Amino acid sequence: MYIHHLVCNRLINIMEARNHTAVSEFLLLGLTDDPALQPLLFSLFLSMYLVTILGNLLIILVVSSDSHLHTPMYFFLCSLSFNDISLSTTIIPKMLVNILRQDQSISYTGCLSQVCFVLVFVGMENCLLAVMAYDRYVAICNPLRYTVIMNPCLCGLLLLFSLFLSTVDALLHSLMILRLSFCTDLKIPHFFCELAPIIKLACSDTFIENILIYISFCIFAGVPLSGIIFSYIYIVSSVLRIPSSEGKHKAFSTCGSHLCVVSLFYGTGFGVYVSSSLTDSPRNSAVASMMYTLVPQMLNPFIYSLRNRDMKEAFRKLL
Repeated sequence: MYIHHLVCNRLINIMEARNHTAVSEFLLLGLTDDPALQPLLFSLFLSMYLVTILGNLLIILVVSSDSHLHTPMYFFLCSLSFNDISLSTTIIPKMLVNILRQDQSISYTGCLSQVCFVLVFVGMENCLLAVMAYDRYVAICNPLRYTVIMNPCLCGLLLLFSLFLSTVDALLHSLMILRLSFCTDLKIPHFFCELAPIIKLACSDTFIENILIYISFCIFAGVPLSGIIFSYIYIVSSVLRIPSSEGKHKAFSTCGSHLCVVSLFYGTGFGVYVSSSLTDSPRNSAVASMMYTLVPQMLNPFIYSLRNRDMKEAFRKLL
């Protein structure tokens, strides 16, 4: 009788777990519940998306059309532009469709796919910024060996390795989400499926998932950022040894655009972390995430085109 009771309890627990995990869709609450603001949000995000797509496509077109720009620095810039297009396309179109249909739902598979692709492209952004810093380090600190060190084979390997690391990390988090059980409250206070809000909806124990998030954050934010800092420490020390002020200005000018992009990306990312730590409002965290996942991708083409003399000359030739 006791064994029968244990077996029955076990079966009930299994059925409850299946009921919890049998999730068909989530609800994305967005940035506001006010229907009067929905047309404004639609116009805002559509404009941001178009500017992001056109600006980054223009960067790729300008670089590919000018043979003088076929260098490692602009190869990684094109990769960054393509990554920015991909990240924005993963997030914005679904949000625009939901606003048009006045439907907040997203399927379980669609939500999981969005989490996976966002993690891939955000991880790629981190890695590409670190690789671009290494490229500037080699160009300034070892100019005579630059073409030997930054050969096409190494550039391709760095890009593939960045993609591999980002994909492995994204798949690991996605598989962790698959093992979670969810209850009846499936409302995500966000405009896209982000990892942290989804984990908060889980009924099952999320200790392993939270540990994995912290480890992933240290690897994909701490390691690239440390590499960027060390690269620029060596760059600054090398530039300060240049005797002429014109040489110093020329050396620093090649790093100005990259420094602005790095500051924008990690600055907004740090803002997301601070806002989520200081406030309990999910909507404020959603706004902070928008600044991190959408704004830098929109502004990157302007930074590289306005602060880079070679890009401006190539753009004039294209026109």
